[in-house]
Amino acid sequence: MNVVGKRIVIWGSLFAVLSGGIGYSLRPQPIPVDLATVRRETLRVAITDEGETRVRDIYTLHAPLRGHLHRLTAEPGDPVQAGETTLARIEPAAPDFLDVRTEAAQRAAVEAAAAARELAVAEMEGAKVNLEYAKAELARARLQSEHQAISKRTLEEAERIFRVAETALATTEAALEVREYEFNRARSQLLSRQEIDSRSAACECVQVKAPVGGLVLQVLRRSEGVVEAGTPLVAIGNPQDLEVVVDLLSEDAVTINAGQRALVHDWGGPDLEARVKRIEPFGQTKVSALGIEEQRVMVVLELVSPPESWRSLGHGFRVDVDVILFERAVPQLSLGAFFREGDDWAVFASENGRARRRKVSVGHRNTRAVEILSGLNEGDQVVLYPNSQIEDGSRIELRGR
Repeated sequence: MNVVGKRIVIWGSLFAVLSGGIGYSLRPQPIPVDLATVRRETLRVAITDEGETRVRDIYTLHAPLRGHLHRLTAEPGDPVQAGETTLARIEPAAPDFLDVRTEAAQRAAVEAAAAARELAVAEMEGAKVNLEYAKAELARARLQSEHQAISKRTLEEAERIFRVAETALATTEAALEVREYEFNRARSQLLSRQEIDSRSAACECVQVKAPVGGLVLQVLRRSEGVVEAGTPLVAIGNPQDLEVVVDLLSEDAVTINAGQRALVHDWGGPDLEARVKRIEPFGQTKVSALGIEEQRVMVVLELVSPPESWRSLGHGFRVDVDVILFERAVPQLSLGAFFREGDDWAVFASENGRARRRKVSVGHRNTRAVEILSGLNEGDQVVLYPNSQIEDGSRIELRGR
């Protein structure tokens, strides 16, 4: 072979190798994907929200009257007995201080009461004189009547005048007694606290006792001082009689029924069994953290787990609540494998190294998995989080292989 032929063979071989390398490098490559397998496992669908524990019955002790409250010594957690444990003591309130104008008016009232009393005394003295005169006239009339010196009518008139004089004296005596009371009342308004304490014995305090047995939950007023009637002092309840309340969206609350199972978790201990006790029929408008107005409904849960498992819980503790809507072992698949195809749900199933589009019917679902009703069988492998590169028939391979 001459030189030209050798060159043609060499350059032709190089070109063939280069063309083959370029063709091999440009061939379609399998798309690396993550795969999920359809498995039969327990699927739990629940409404989740934040709740709060509360004592079922809280009794707030109020001041029964206005007075001076002694400092409360009870502490939260102290046990109390119904009708026996004294929680507060209240003394009658001291009189208010009088300003100059009020004091002057009160002194004038005292002087007016004294003058009225003197007037009543004078009227009573006049009534006594009239009675004495009428008594003497009656005696003379009776004596003359015995000798028939006067008529019977004159005697009756003397008796009438005597009885009227007796009545007038009794009236003036009663009026004097009323004036005495009015004078004492007006004068008592000028007494100071020191004079009151010096003139009367020490007044016994009103003792406020616990209305029910339980524990002191909260001391609402501890310091000594004047309190008005109805002032809340102490809250009492039984921490072992707990329930859980949770504010749910109204559209979630309508899907719940009394007696439905629930779980209480993320409170610092093991998950607790509970059940729905009642759904309150009154909704309230509340503003969420994002500033959105929402209609919220209070749902009350009753704890079913033994009290020993939640003994450390108390009133007003934060918990997370799952109200179970569905819980069963069903074929399920991760939520990340699905995509929409029109009005249907679809997935890419892995078949012999290729992705095959399949429409599937789904049932219950939560934030992680979906129940498979039809379109897939247990054990089928499906592409997770399919991207825009994957089409029906695309070659795929497990990522990392």
